[in-house]
Amino acid sequence: MKIAVVGIGKIAVDQQIPAITNSPDWELAATVSRQGQVAGVPAFTDMAEMLRACPDVPVVSLCLPPVPRFAYAMQAIKAGRHVMLEKPPGATLAECHALEQAARSAGVSIYATWHSRHADMVAAAKAWLADKRLKRLQVTWKEDVRRWHPGQAWIWQPGGMGVFDPGINALSIVTEILPQDIHVQAARLEVPCNVQTPIAAQIQFAHPDGAEVQADFDWRQEGEQIWQIEADTDGGVLRLFDGGARMEIDGQAAGVASSLAGEYPRLYDRMARLVETCGVDMDLRPMTLVADAFTLGERSATDDFHD
Repeated sequence: MKIAVVGIGKIAVDQQIPAITNSPDWELAATVSRQGQVAGVPAFTDMAEMLRACPDVPVVSLCLPPVPRFAYAMQAIKAGRHVMLEKPPGATLAECHALEQAARSAGVSIYATWHSRHADMVAAAKAWLADKRLKRLQVTWKEDVRRWHPGQAWIWQPGGMGVFDPGINALSIVTEILPQDIHVQAARLEVPCNVQTPIAAQIQFAHPDGAEVQADFDWRQEGEQIWQIEADTDGGVLRLFDGGARMEIDGQAAGVASSLAGEYPRLYDRMARLVETCGVDMDLRPMTLVADAFTLGERSATDDFHD
């Protein structure tokens, strides 16, 4: 199937384009971007122009920042195109619900992707936890924003989510692997005085069976980067490392990787299957937890951030 990618930035260049190029399901037929291009692929700077010029491209993958994404997605849906959304699927939950309703009305697929759910050991962790009673779960997601998100000023503006841009990856894994849903009980957000979004966050969640569930997100990490989830259960202790790439049970390596290689190839495989049936996959639980953290979170000012 032919596909157009909108927003040729770092994530598109590093992940999206290689996944499409190496997939047997897809042909990169067009791009839309004010800056980036892909050699040999028709390039547009205007979404409406691309939709008019490429009626034979049935699928659009949106890799834009979340704030402008709604308008682009709605254009594609109204033009009868299937839509794939980079995480988070929108700037607000209301936008996401509107997009899903529009896609269902138009009879096209829409997919809110969560790439971290497709890390190697996430499926294995979900299977192991399915019949366990959770006692405690600790999420520790600490990275250096200057290393991973250099010069991305939009992240610090309203709608940019700040540390929840990577933090939502952790929450996408948690909501996937836990047999029962959790909700935010309390949160503390540390916001630099010169920006609009948090650089760190600590969250406490309520669990139906009373398990202690907490998350610690921080963008000021120097040295070793930490993307870890630890679940203490009545059947042992599960640990996911490196964002779900490695798993241990009671200190021993465990788990078998799911099929295909890499998070984004798995995303595009899933999108291909959805398009075959005009299916819809809009799980908004990770975004709901982030929205509730913003609603309930106690703000504290911290040092100015300079890239």
